Amino acid sequence: MTELSFIKAINHAMHYEMERDERVVVLGEDIGVGGGVFRATEGLYQKFGRQRVIDTPLAESGIVGAAIGMAVYGLRPVVEIEFQGFAYLAMQQLVSHAARIRWRSRGRYTCPLVVRLPYGGGFKALEHHSESMEALWVHTPGLKVVCPSTPEDAKGLLLAAIRDPDPVLFFEAIKLYRSLKGEVPEKDYIAPIGKAKVVRDGQDVTLVSYGASMMPTLEAVDELSKNGLRPEIIDLRTLSPLDFETIHASAVKTGRVVIVHEAPLTCGVGAEIAARLAQKTLLHLKAPVIRVTGYDIPPPYALSENMYYPNKERIIAAVNETMSF
Repeated sequence: MTELSFIKAINHAMHYEMERDERVVVLGEDIGVGGGVFRATEGLYQKFGRQRVIDTPLAESGIVGAAIGMAVYGLRPVVEIEFQGFAYLAMQQLVSHAARIRWRSRGRYTCPLVVRLPYGGGFKALEHHSESMEALWVHTPGLKVVCPSTPEDAKGLLLAAIRDPDPVLFFEAIKLYRSLKGEVPEKDYIAPIGKAKVVRDGQDVTLVSYGASMMPTLEAVDELSKNGLRPEIIDLRTLSPLDFETIHASAVKTGRVVIVHEAPLTCGVGAEIAARLAQKTLLHLKAPVIRVTGYDIPPPYALSENMYYPNKERIIAAVNETMSF
């Protein structure tokens, strides 16, 4: 085990897998000589050369389209989109082609493609740089959507994503890149795609979150625990496929659920969880499901950013509301 920042864990995973499997190639804007806008690919070009670490033109549709061809041909491409808000330009390629290749070919072909998507706020960026629109991709059959919240899972889930036979969108919280450090296994380590993690065991209320929103969720639970409350925390880790069984089991135990994410409220991942709880778990619930999310507006500019994203105070208020129902 070694202590790494979130972004170093991602870098370590790509180094590890490129050494292990010569089919793995990395491509994107400025990811070669420059090491990427966040330096996530730092050192790869110098170690593996320009045949496997490819600087591309500024054209997301072309980057992803080329990577789909590579994947179907037999390579294992890892694409970096500089910010998740730029991925809309590649939506046609991802939704109409990458997600459908297995279905379209009756299983003859797969598309082992990873698209890394830095997302979310907390660093005072410009428009299209702080988006959290993961629900768009979760809604697309054939795409797997992963969103780690710790350095350990960042490595384990990225290795799992690269080895997966189907396309995986890998969401990386920009806010966590250098603000979060943790112990990461140095050797081979796989975190299973499609399996949530119970981060803290509890009995009074279930908090469900993922990615950057895990930080304020943990802060809120630390504060609530001082008053004798015992919340249970679930880190989804994978948004599609969604591990509803773990959520259901926790909700049955506690009877109360609060869901936290940065993305807008309407039709977000939290809405899907709430709908499934209403269908499968309703008779075990003691209070309505509450969502603490971003608002149904574009992410605001720097001066208003802190008012948009979930924070400790909003989460504590939601827990107190459900406990007093």
